[in-house]
Amino acid sequence: VQLQASGGGLVQAGGSLRLSCAASGRTFSTYVMGWFRQAPGKEREFVATISWSGGSTYYADSVKGRFIISRDNAKNTVYLQMNSLKPEDTAVYYCAARPSLSTIVTMMSVGSWGTWGQGTLVTVSS
Repeated sequence: VQLQASGGGLVQAGGSLRLSCAASGRTFSTYVMGWFRQAPGKEREFVATISWSGGSTYYADSVKGRFIISRDNAKNTVYLQMNSLKPEDTAVYYCAARPSLSTIVTMMSVGSWGTWGQGTLVTVSS
């Protein structure tokens, strides 16, 4: 599967933005999908993940209650709805895919994801 992220941009603090990640290939529905982000000068970090059917999701504590991950398997797309944005949410956001679920610790590890999109920049101004 190949991934293409989009939807980034400049938004004021408190605003909202929705990221999309379009996947190529007919096996999208068999992949667990995730979003990660990398702020300037920092390591890439886990944001959220969603299971094949969308029935199970998990979020980093820093975004819980503000971000919502969802997927539309008919459109081969995963979304990240970001609300109540803060300046510290500024980062390049990446979508990623892996073939199976695992422990939360593993799912939060950058190295456990095999397929990555190119990233989309989100800038939150104060």
